[in-house]
Amino acid sequence: MTIAIIDYGMGNLHSVAKAIEHVSPDERVAITRDARAIKGASRVVLPGQGAIRDCMGELERSELTGLVKELLADANKPLLGICVGQQMLMDKSEENGGVRCLGYMPGRVRRFAEDAVDGHGERLKVPHMGWNRVHQHHMHPLWEGILTGERFYFVHSYYVSADSDRDAMGYIDYAGSRAHVATGRDAVFAVQFHPEKSAAAGLKLLANFVSWSP
Repeated sequence: MTIAIIDYGMGNLHSVAKAIEHVSPDERVAITRDARAIKGASRVVLPGQGAIRDCMGELERSELTGLVKELLADANKPLLGICVGQQMLMDKSEENGGVRCLGYMPGRVRRFAEDAVDGHGERLKVPHMGWNRVHQHHMHPLWEGILTGERFYFVHSYYVSADSDRDAMGYIDYAGSRAHVATGRDAVFAVQFHPEKSAAAGLKLLANFVSWSP
């Protein structure tokens, strides 16, 4: 089995690769932008980091947009989106005045409110950075062995708001908004948090991805 991490110039590629290698030492993990290698892999990771306009632009410049859409349509090949790799699956992002995304799942990417406060009247920071508890909204094989309310590591100012309840696999409540920080349908699962930086819970999610058979 080969696990392909799509290299289009954006994302925490080597940290993700090291984490997957740690949970699946017998599998081949390849960071690649070669379309044939990505298409031939058993499962695929779509990372993303930074501004979504840059991510979408680099994916297009790498001539991989069509291939990613083809992979998303394949109900038999597991694909994991990470961070902006989750946001890219939606219809549109509010960032940079509006950016068209891949349109795989109906929904928007919105910005956290700058003036939100917590229950003690303390202003909440944007970007949302650090550990937060993720509440599981639907059962899913990638949640196996992970308790609802487990803590994962985040760095983001924008969040996914899925239109369909069935696509929302996990959420946090932050800055007055419910953020769908895990989404999924068919062979696709995507998370806003960084599993490669989320200690045991993150590694368990990656291990579940490696063994997942949609």
